[in-house]
Amino acid sequence: AWGMGLAWFVRDAMRPPARPPHADGIVALTGGQGRIEESLRLLAEGNADLLLISGVDVHATLGDFLYRLPQPVPPTLWTRTTLGRRATSTLGNADETAGWVHDNNIHSLIVVTAGYHIRRAMLEMARTIPDVRLYAYPIRPPALHHLLHPATLRLMVVEYDKWLLACLDLPRLTRPLHSLIHHADTRAGVPDTMG
Repeated sequence: AWGMGLAWFVRDAMRPPARPPHADGIVALTGGQGRIEESLRLLAEGNADLLLISGVDVHATLGDFLYRLPQPVPPTLWTRTTLGRRATSTLGNADETAGWVHDNNIHSLIVVTAGYHIRRAMLEMARTIPDVRLYAYPIRPPALHHLLHPATLRLMVVEYDKWLLACLDLPRLTRPLHSLIHHADTRAGVPDTMG
């Protein structure tokens, strides 16, 4: 059963994203290639009004993003973008997003992350912000271009097991211990707004 579930999970992680309807906001969960670029593209194409990039390194600056992104980003997009610096995990992303959603009166949200992470991210977001309409936007990172590579297989097994644990809500049951290790992870503070 575990193996059949893993096969389904891998196939699901490979599916291309459907074009989402217009939403109040977009959240990009950092931690892999392509997520920020895709979220900025969605914002530029008018799929949402605001963008949160959750889980940004505390030392990262707007200049870091301008330097690393393959194409120039219009300044008007940055004025609608918030860099969230508090999240260090998927639970932290959900908490950080909840604070941003509340502060910006967001009722619908496009969630951008890797295909292997989207199920768990959507599950934690739905638990944290149940009154917000969520639209999944999974992207296919470079790691998924070589499915039979040992590192990719290991990644898929780890992410599948994390999703199974999230389905049982074990990460939240162990939240008190988790908060002792990652102090900033469980607080939904107001992130810095770029603009």
